[in-house]
Amino acid sequence: MRARYGVPLTLTAVGAAGLAYAAGFEVRSFRLRRVTVPVLPRGMRPLRVLQVSDIHMVSGQRKKQRWLQSLAGLRPDFVINTGDNLSDPEGVPETLDALGPLMEFPGAYVFGSNDYYGPKLRNPARYLFERVQGRHGLNGNAPVVGAVHNPWEDLRDAFDAAGWVGLSNCRGRLKLEGIEIALTGLDDPHIKRDRYAEVAGGPESGADLSLAVVHAPYLRSLDAFASDGYPLILAGHTHGGQLCIPFYGALVTNCDLDPDRVKGLSTHTAGGRTSFLHVSAGCGTNRYTPVRFACPPEATLLTLTARP
Repeated sequence: MRARYGVPLTLTAVGAAGLAYAAGFEVRSFRLRRVTVPVLPRGMRPLRVLQVSDIHMVSGQRKKQRWLQSLAGLRPDFVINTGDNLSDPEGVPETLDALGPLMEFPGAYVFGSNDYYGPKLRNPARYLFERVQGRHGLNGNAPVVGAVHNPWEDLRDAFDAAGWVGLSNCRGRLKLEGIEIALTGLDDPHIKRDRYAEVAGGPESGADLSLAVVHAPYLRSLDAFASDGYPLILAGHTHGGQLCIPFYGALVTNCDLDPDRVKGLSTHTAGGRTSFLHVSAGCGTNRYTPVRFACPPEATLLTLTARP
């Protein structure tokens, strides 16, 4: 009896304990990642950029709201929001309440698929199968049918009213006490809303720094930004793999980016040019898979310094 049932029962207990940890603790164990990126012209003072991503707000997530509000205490020079703010059509007021203190700072944003559409219940194993088959989002899969439409226009209007710059297939600028930051962004490649031809041409002359922003770090977008000579690309979407293996890392990225670059700072080379790439693991989850394992929720404070 003991030999026959002992191992399965032990595995079941370990699995249950892991699920309880992932759903009950780590998913609410918010962290701040700090990264230094040498991309500024010589002689320019360092800039502190707060990147928030993949909030996936659901009504009632009070701890997440309080944590996001507390990030204003970092006093960043500006804020970049890389999308997927919503996971609930009723979540706009709480999202804006959480981001309210940050909206007092200069900022810019792009949207992700979950800003436009509500999530659907899916088998998490499908992400593994889709990665093996090279299918991600609408990039190879059938179009979504019967999706819930989120009130993204309300989110956009509030961001715009606060002075944040919308970058969905657009260019924009931020002015910071004599410093001009040129920004180029794309709408979400995960649902084929990116239109790089509308923003192509590379960094703007006359700006002290040019940055590229996109929600999902699909290779076609990274290739375009890097080839055009942007020194830094900011993205989200991947959730850092969300369910990772300790001491190994992520199994999936939910796009065609390789798992080694699923979160944090790396580089991307295309067209003979190399850009820094920062991918945020985000601070939320799809409302139907509210778990994280070996991948805590996060925001990132990037300190931009002079190039060597």
